[in-house]
Amino acid sequence: MEPDKKPGMNRRTFIKAGLAGTATALIAPPVFADALQQMAGAGPAAFPKPVYRTLGRTGLKLTVVSFGAMLTPEPEVIRVAIEQGVNYIDTARKYMGGKNEEIVAQAVKGMRDKVFIATKTLADSKTKADIIRDVEVSLKALGTDHIDVIQLHNVTGKERIFIAETREALTLLKKQGKVRFCGVTTHKNEAEVLNALVDDPDRFFDTCLVKLNFKAEKDVIAAIDRAAKAGIGIIAMKTQAGGYETAALGRVSPHQAALKWALQNPNVTAAIPGMKDMSQLKEDIAVMGMSFSYADTRRLDRYADAIAPFYCTFCGSCENGCPKGVDISTVNRSLMYAEGGYRDLTLARATYEELPLHANAALCTSCEECSARCINGLDIAAKMERARGVLA
Repeated sequence: MEPDKKPGMNRRTFIKAGLAGTATALIAPPVFADALQQMAGAGPAAFPKPVYRTLGRTGLKLTVVSFGAMLTPEPEVIRVAIEQGVNYIDTARKYMGGKNEEIVAQAVKGMRDKVFIATKTLADSKTKADIIRDVEVSLKALGTDHIDVIQLHNVTGKERIFIAETREALTLLKKQGKVRFCGVTTHKNEAEVLNALVDDPDRFFDTCLVKLNFKAEKDVIAAIDRAAKAGIGIIAMKTQAGGYETAALGRVSPHQAALKWALQNPNVTAAIPGMKDMSQLKEDIAVMGMSFSYADTRRLDRYADAIAPFYCTFCGSCENGCPKGVDISTVNRSLMYAEGGYRDLTLARATYEELPLHANAALCTSCEECSARCINGLDIAAKMERARGVLA
C-alpha cells in the first residue's frame, strides 16, 4: 500500500469518491475523471455516521465496515475506530506471532462493552483439547471473559466442519459462556465450505468469514446468497484483491471501489479490511453509506488489468494438474502477503510454513516442466520459483 505523498493527503484515500459521482465519470475521459476524483478527496475527511447490518441469526448488529486487525501495530488506531462507531474487531491467535490479540486487548480496554470481538483457533486445531486450549489462551490474551465469535481458521473443505471433537469443545465453551457464537473462515473452496454449512442438519456454525472481492467466481456468490438466506452471517475479507500498488490509476486508489463492490451485496453483513494506520482507517470507514458507481466499475476494470499478471484468486483449479500435490493457492496467498499491500514477510513466511513439506513449492524443483495450468493465465512455474526465493 502506498504511503502518504503529500501533507494532508491520505495514503489510499479519496474520501469524497461519491461526491465526484457517476456523472463526472460518464462525461469525462478516465484520466480527467480520476483527477477530479482525487481533488475531491484531498481535503480533510470527516468520519461518516455508522451503518449497520445484522449478522445472520446471531442478531449482532455490525458496522458494515468493521476492523481487520491482523496487521495493526498500534492499539490507538483501533481505539479511534471504536470511538467512531466501528463495533466489530477481527483478530486471530496466530497473528503477529500471538501479539495481535494483546494489541486488541489494549485497544478495547475500558470499551469492551462497545465492541464485538472475533478471533480464531489455530488452523491445525481439531481435537477437544486443542480447541479449548486455543480459546483459553485467546481469552487471556484479549483480557476478556468471553469471545463473541470464535472461528475455525482457514477451512479449505467441508470435512473439518463436521469433526465431532471440535463441535463438542465449542458446545462446552458456549455453555460455559466463554464463547457466544461459532464460525469458520475460508480462503479456498469457499463454495464447498459455505454449502456444507447450509447442508449441515445441525446448522452448527453461525457465521462464515469468506474471501470475497470483485474477482470472485459465480459459484462463490451463489453460495454466499444461499448461506445468508439460511441465516448464516457473512463477513467479507480479502475485499481488495491483494491491495497491490499500481500506477494504472495514477494517484487514484482502487481500494474504496473494491470495498464498495463487496458491500453492495445485501447478503454480506460486513467487510473487515485490514487497517494498519489512520490513513487506511479514514479511507475504509468513509465507504459506509457510499453506493457503488459506474466510476467504481471502471476503476476496478483498470485495477484488474494491472494485477492480472500476478494476482491469484486461490480457486485451486491449477492444482489438479500438479503431479506433486503442491498447494499452489496457499503458496500464492503467502506470496501475496509478502508482495501485495500487506507487505508483511513475517506473515507470509508463517503462512507458508503451515504447509506440510509434501505440499510446498520446494517440490517443484524436481519437475522439468510445470504441468499445472492457471485458468486466468498466471505463470505457475514462475510464481513457485518466486515463492521459493522469497518464502523459503
